Amino acid sequence: MQPYEKHNSVAAVMNRSNVDTDQIIAKQFLKKVERTGFGIHLFHDWRYLEDGSDNPEFELNRPEFKGAKILIAGDNFGCGSSREHAPWSIADYGFNTIISTSYADIFFSNCFKNGILPIKVDAKTLQALMDEVEAEPGISITIDLENQVINTPAGNEITFDVDPFRKETLSKGLDDIGWTLKFEDKIDEFEVKHKQQLPWLWPSA
Repeated sequence: MQPYEKHNSVAAVMNRSNVDTDQIIAKQFLKKVERTGFGIHLFHDWRYLEDGSDNPEFELNRPEFKGAKILIAGDNFGCGSSREHAPWSIADYGFNTIISTSYADIFFSNCFKNGILPIKVDAKTLQALMDEVEAEPGISITIDLENQVINTPAGNEITFDVDPFRKETLSKGLDDIGWTLKFEDKIDEFEVKHKQQLPWLWPSA
C-alpha cells in the first residue's frame, strides 16, 4: 500500500446518491483474492455499453476527468454488501480520495485499509465542490492529509476530520497487517515467554 501524500489532482464528479458496492464492482467479477486487476471493472454496468465500448454518457468517461485521483460523490457512498473488492477496484482504477457527505460504515473502514482517504463534508460544502468542478471540468484540487485541508482553484479552503490512528496508518501506507508487523519483535518476545510458561500449548515447538 502506498503512503498517502499531499497531492494535487483532477477531481471527477459523480452526482449520484446511494451508490452501492454491487454498482462499484459487480458480483461476476469477484473471482480473485488479489487486490489488483479490478479497476477495469469499476462501475461496469454504467461505464460500458452492451458491445463493451465506453458509454459516453457515463460521468467518469468524460475526457476532462481522465487521470482523476479524487472522486466527488453523492450521499451514502459504498452502501450495500461489505465486499472489500469495492475499495480494491476504486484504488486500482486510480482514485485515492473520495469526498461525500456519508458512507456505509464497512466501506468507510475498508477504504483506509486500502490506501483511500474517504473525506466527509456537509451537504452545502459538497454541492459547492460539485458546482466548482462542473463550472470548469478538469480542474485540480489539492488534498493535504497532514493538515486535513482541501484547497480548490477558487480559493476555497475546506477542513475535514480524520481519526488520528487512521491518518497515521494511511500516511505511512500501512494496512492492518503492515501495522501489526511493526510490532514483530514484541510478538516474537511474547511467543518465547509463552512457550516457556505454557509449553503444553506448543506441542510442535
